[in-house]
Parts: sequence; C-alpha cells; structure tokens
Amino acid sequence: MKTNNLIDIIKAGNITVSKILLKYYKKLGISSDEFIFIVYLINEGNNISLNIEKMALEMGLNNSDILYLIESLKDKKMISVIVNKSDKRMINEHLNFDLFYEKLTLLLIEYINSKKDNKDNSHIFETFEKEFGRTLSPMEYEIINTWIESKVSSELILHALKEAIFNGVANLRYIDKIIYEWNKKGFKNIKDVEKHNVNRKEKKEKVEVFSYNWLEEDGD
Repeated sequence: MKTNNLIDIIKAGNITVSKILLKYYKKLGISSDEFIFIVYLINEGNNISLNIEKMALEMGLNNSDILYLIESLKDKKMISVIVNKSDKRMINEHLNFDLFYEKLTLLLIEYINSKKDNKDNSHIFETFEKEFGRTLSPMEYEIINTWIESKVSSELILHALKEAIFNGVANLRYIDKIIYEWNKKGFKNIKDVEKHNVNRKEKKEKVEVFSYNWLEEDGD
C-alpha cells in the first residue's frame, strides 16, 4: 500500500487509529501530555486556528502550557504552523499536523507488518491452544507475542511448552520462567537444551557416586 494512500485513509477517518496510537505513540518520542494534545488536535481537525486561549480553556491548561506543547511538537517535527495573510492584511495562523500523519503512517505500516508476522507464527498460538484445551486470553496472546518479538525461536517456545506440559504445569508464567532461564544460559535451540540436560545428568550421577558411604559397606 502506498504511503500517500494510507495518509488519505487515516485523514478520512475510515480506520480506527486509537489502538495504534496507544500502543506505539512512545515510539514517536512524544510525552503522554503531547500525545493527549495531539488527540485533541485531531478531534478539532487539521489546519486548526492557532487560538491559544481557546485551547487552554478546553484542555484545562494555562496558555504557557499550550505554547510549550506547540513548541515541543514543532521541534519534534510533529506539527507545523501555517501563516496565512488575508486581503485585509490580517495574519492568520493555523496548526497543521501532516508531519504527524506521515509518522503515524509509518507506525501503521509497522502495525500491519506485525500482524503479518503473527500470522506467520500462527502455528505457535494454535499449538498452545491445543495443549491447553482452550482459547488463549488476550493477555496470554500478548505474552507469547512478546517472546516472538524478543527473537526467541519458535522451536524453543514450543519445547518450553512441551516441558511444562510434561511437568503438569500448563500455564504461561511457568513457561515464561523456563524461557527466561534458557535465555540467561544463552540457549538458541533445542540442541542447546538437550546438551545442558545431558551435562547436568552426568554431573548428578558423579555426585551420587562420590557420596556413596563406602565405610558402611565395609562394616557389613
């Protein structure tokens, strides 16, 4: 999809952007106050008249607060001030946030790509639901997605699930601990896990041999 087309779709209001904004706005490098101010501007419409008093009154802020937000967003290339001169030589200033729409479009593309990645990893979610015998909750979905986004391989995720089921603990907190420990040990695949388990078993057997009470046997 072309960038210009996406911008037109967003501006037309034909797509819900609130979820994308809430999830990704921090990636734009803006504060929560700036985010709220941008939402206010979007509701007012593009090329909104630069009326500081009106904005301050409607947002419950001081004039200086509004000026600070505007200057900060200008510095971050989120909005721009358009100056228009009328025939009566009057100067009208408007806020334009096409720059913000462009940045939001990039986030939308990232959002679409993340959905595509989730589709590619759909077998992971399907396997969890099959083993759990139920549909995953939104929270569980996000936890698994966090593992995927953290570049944990699908084979490690499914192997952690297998180990949890084998131990009779079918919940994501337990699986998350397993994955955390494996990451801490630097495991990248199942072979790393199996090698570690073999070494641990051999070490345990050696300890058992050395701890055998030879004196008690001689006394018999």
